[in-house]
Amino acid sequence: MDLGIEGRRAIVCGAGKGLGKGCALALASEGVKVTLVARTAETLESARREIQSLSKAEVSIVVADVTSDSGRDAIMSACPQPDILVNNAGGPPPGDFRDWGQKEWFDAINSNMFSSIDMIRRTVDGMAERGFGRIVNITSTSVKMPMPGLGLSNGARAGLTGWVAGVAREFVRQNVTINNLLPGLFDTDRGSGYLAYMARCEGADVEQYIERYFAESPAGRFGTCEEFGAACAFLCGALSGYMSGQNILLDGGKFPGTF
Repeated sequence: MDLGIEGRRAIVCGAGKGLGKGCALALASEGVKVTLVARTAETLESARREIQSLSKAEVSIVVADVTSDSGRDAIMSACPQPDILVNNAGGPPPGDFRDWGQKEWFDAINSNMFSSIDMIRRTVDGMAERGFGRIVNITSTSVKMPMPGLGLSNGARAGLTGWVAGVAREFVRQNVTINNLLPGLFDTDRGSGYLAYMARCEGADVEQYIERYFAESPAGRFGTCEEFGAACAFLCGALSGYMSGQNILLDGGKFPGTF
């Protein structure tokens, strides 16, 4: 399927590995000129080489921390007029809410709420003026189904979701959409690390815990970064302009609700 976005320019945050890299690869495969953003130069350069080898698109990198003002300045200097923005930042560590003070909460809100809001603030008006924009925020299935031990993520990502619900409606007339992708457990360090954490909380063997978890899960497996990237690319497509302010679950059917 031709998504009609060849030649568009995209910023993909957290693109050195995992879900961000999956999104960047899917967009590059559609002919999008992709700017990869991450904090670690070696990881980022490795991702650039891999994506470049699998696509003919232009791929550039920016070593920057999207959770800082200076990092966001650097990103915008490298790609000042993006057509596509994929917001993504690492989730805060799991733990017990009794152990979290103001610093832990402020760090989580900055990483998983404010940073995305500020990237949208910096890009959305330009997209509207040019008559095309696609913004995808990678949040979490915890927005729909809070996950044990991930209280920092549950709270910060829910805050971003509430903010997006309001602002997304303001730009659809200008062909600019803002949607959220809600991953469950994928084959990433974050996904396997969470299950290892839950196993330790129960005093269980990690491998046995993971086997038991997936035996009870509808899909019976981790999602793949390729699957996630394909969903992201679809939301960024030219024909996705009638979908905005939505929360799209990619969790292998784990969420049990009807709505």
